[in-house]
Amino acid sequence: MKEILKDLNKAFENKTRLGIMSALVVNERLDFNSLKELLGVTDGNLASHLKSLEKLSYVSVRKEFLDRKPNTSYEATSEGTRAFKRHLSAIEKLLE
Repeated sequence: MKEILKDLNKAFENKTRLGIMSALVVNERLDFNSLKELLGVTDGNLASHLKSLEKLSYVSVRKEFLDRKPNTSYEATSEGTRAFKRHLSAIEKLLE
């Protein structure tokens, strides 16, 4: 049991962070507004959780201009994808 529990990652205990990583792992890249709409969270809530995941190097951010409008998009890093899959695997093992 201890072996399974060590693979649970505190970064993904929050449902917003779990949702962010779920969305980013199955999509190559999503912009801020798409994530906000998909998860049904406020700007501030989403921004703070994205910043936490970015500090852990689990997501990367790209800022650019599209048709003269700023656009911020995010993608899961390879490190973030590995950590997230380990976390999901540990949950699956707990449910067996």
